[in-house]
Amino acid sequence: EAKTQLYTALKLPISVGGALMPDAHSGYGLPIGGVLAVENAVIPYGVGLDIGCRMCLSILDIPVSYLSGARDKYEKALAEHTKFGMYETHKSHIEHEIFDRDTFSLIPILKRLKDKAIKQMGTSGSGNHFVEFGEVELLADDPQIGLPKGKYLGILSHSGSRGFGAEIAQYYVRVAAEQCPLPKEAQQFAWLDLSTHLGLEYWTAMNLAGDYASACHDDIHRRLIRAVGGRLRARIENHHNFAWKEIHNGKEVVVHRKGATPAGEGVLGIIPASMTDAGYIVRGKGNAESFSSASHGAGRAFSRNESRNRFTSSDIKKALKAKDITLIGGNAEEAPMAYKNIETVMQSQRDLVEVIGRFQPRIVRMDK
Repeated sequence: EAKTQLYTALKLPISVGGALMPDAHSGYGLPIGGVLAVENAVIPYGVGLDIGCRMCLSILDIPVSYLSGARDKYEKALAEHTKFGMYETHKSHIEHEIFDRDTFSLIPILKRLKDKAIKQMGTSGSGNHFVEFGEVELLADDPQIGLPKGKYLGILSHSGSRGFGAEIAQYYVRVAAEQCPLPKEAQQFAWLDLSTHLGLEYWTAMNLAGDYASACHDDIHRRLIRAVGGRLRARIENHHNFAWKEIHNGKEVVVHRKGATPAGEGVLGIIPASMTDAGYIVRGKGNAESFSSASHGAGRAFSRNESRNRFTSSDIKKALKAKDITLIGGNAEEAPMAYKNIETVMQSQRDLVEVIGRFQPRIVRMDK
């Protein structure tokens, strides 16, 4: 089904080329793990409903042994200082520069959603979104990261632009469908021409939602670092639901990565696995065939419905105990067994990224 979805996308008159990542599975419109390059247009469903869904890793100067020696402290920090889902919000908010931007007053939907964005700042979504404390291992001295080979304590988060981005996406999906009628099998690939007012409007809103998602991660990490102490040594982060203007084969195209990690030459990124398995810190190789992209995770082996029917809380507890991992929240939809083998996925993309480090989760917080 994922292949069929990509082939349908490649038939669009605006399409230049595309690729399917090794973690791919079917989605709405473009498959998850789908990359599509088009000419002078943007496809709202090609970006996805969670605009700017991204990874963020903070490496701290705290000894990694503290994760076991002071485990209660780190569990408490996650329980008290992270918020998940539609209804949980923080009681206090910092003044963030993003809310001073004129962009909020330029487009009516952004103006209407500003209060929601302020309210949800520093929170995470439901589903597969998480915040974790874990062990970072750098496999060699890395001047780009600025740290020597070794093990470090890290914070890893996965979330996007919350209700703010979701409502932007839903609105422009409808607008695109009205502007660009397509055959039934291709309806979700309706696009907005970037030479038009509506196309530029979505592009502006999408970029603001991406910056907002980044600001949310900043706030999550700020709160946790304040709670546990320590200083930030390095940070690695990347979007994996977004569209970029890039040069490929000598011309500018708009590259949609829906559940795919930017992997241009020398570009750092994070590819997580599951709540029990180690994810990877990678450096892109700039492979032209993938439009300089890689997987955004291990990818699902079973759908959310299948996972609910197949796995029990007892199954999850056994998997967590075997790897010495504490889980706060979570459910059967995100069972470790619901995901593909991350090692197989990484082997499949040796021509796309170089592995430079790992992140092993130890304390995981998810929505209930």
